[in-house]
Amino acid sequence: MVFNEHKPIYLQISDNVCDKILSGEWSAEERIPSVRELGTILGVNPNTIMRTYDHLQTIEIIYNKRGVGYYVTSNARVKIIKIQKDQFLKEDLPQIIKKMSQLGINPCELFNC
Repeated sequence: MVFNEHKPIYLQISDNVCDKILSGEWSAEERIPSVRELGTILGVNPNTIMRTYDHLQTIEIIYNKRGVGYYVTSNARVKIIKIQKDQFLKEDLPQIIKKMSQLGINPCELFNC
């Protein structure tokens, strides 16, 4: 995984975990790699993975079964879609609309109106 220097690594890893859930690579109620396992796979400090997992637990994407490991919540996919849709509508889309306006791109050029 190549990291972007403009976004905290733990959030980039969080996005990667969410992508795995959305793609079906990791299913609801499935155990995911331990902190150390994922740290080794990605070549990052386990503390960074712990921060990622703490963040994902806070937004109820994963949960911890004490002594057993971390698991994907049953409604993780729905939550991720809602979070990412809200982010797109509030952050990404306004930037796209602004850029389209600056470049004189008509929405019909994109959608074959």
